[in-house]
Amino acid sequence: QEQLVESGGGLVQPGGSLRLSCVASGFTGDDYGIGWFRQAPGKEREGLACLRRSDGTTYYADSVKGRFTISRDNAKSTIDLQMNSLKPDDAAVYYCAAAYFLCAVVPGPFDYWGRGTQVAVSS
Repeated sequence: QEQLVESGGGLVQPGGSLRLSCVASGFTGDDYGIGWFRQAPGKEREGLACLRRSDGTTYYADSVKGRFTISRDNAKSTIDLQMNSLKPDDAAVYYCAAAYFLCAVVPGPFDYWGRGTQVAVSS
């Protein structure tokens, strides 16, 4: 059974950095994409980045390109999201999600979701 578990959220000051991790388990083969998303109170879920598990191809939303980096940590078997230069507007619940046979930065196609990890940005 496919499962996703996020970790690494917390409180960070504006301008700071945070690294989120996603552990994916139960997936068949490696033809799937792992995406990172976020949702702030009162806002729609927003796509941030996606990594194609089979070949490591990455995709980013324009809103985070240059500040956020999605990567695969083979030693820890995680898909990480490195977030730099954080702003108060980045505060949200961050989710990782997975979909077979695709990778995208929109939430609709993703079938499997973690429970999320909270990120707060405040001084």
